[in-house]
Amino acid sequence: MDRSHRYDDIIGLPRPGSDRHLPMPLADRAAQFAPFAALVGYEDAVREEERRTEEFVFLEEDEKAVLDAALRDIRSRLRERPEVTVTYFEKDMFKSGGTYLRKTGVVRNLDDVERAILFEDGTLVELRLLRSVRVL
Repeated sequence: MDRSHRYDDIIGLPRPGSDRHLPMPLADRAAQFAPFAALVGYEDAVREEERRTEEFVFLEEDEKAVLDAALRDIRSRLRERPEVTVTYFEKDMFKSGGTYLRKTGVVRNLDDVERAILFEDGTLVELRLLRSVRVL
């Protein structure tokens, strides 16, 4: 039997339908064949596991001295609203470690109670998390 003519007898016939049920809308029919994620959240979990974090690096004594000098300079110039760039550690909320971030902004205050730098935009950076400070 020639395979190319196997369905010639039904090719021209109308599509069968039901007398009891309306045809399913095309969008609903397509949804039946949509990809199915058996493990909901699996892809998110894989991406989270792939995301890398850094460990907090404690400063050496000479690095602390440089940082202290920069903070004293900022404190003496608070009325001028000095612009600074700081590098600081931000702890990751979901896994151990974190990441080092850099922020440039105008200093509003050095908060002795919170032990932090307060920027004009409201950002608060704890002094214990500082890696470097550069007055611009």
